[in-house]
Amino acid sequence: MGLGAGIVLLVVGLVIVTGAVDLPSDVAGVDVTTAGWICVVVGALGLVLFATTGRRRTRIEERHDV
Repeated sequence: MGLGAGIVLLVVGLVIVTGAVDLPSDVAGVDVTTAGWICVVVGALGLVLFATTGRRRTRIEERHDV
């Protein structure tokens, strides 16, 4: 999961949890608030993992002068 996916999950989860969008409280047997909190936790975890193990953009070149 990259930076963008973590941010999207975090924002979607917070929108669902705060009730900014009018959704039914129970969709197909799943509590919407619980699903929102799961999105928040997974998004935050994705951001933390990206920050700690993100790809390095710098290249290290090894030169051997003869």
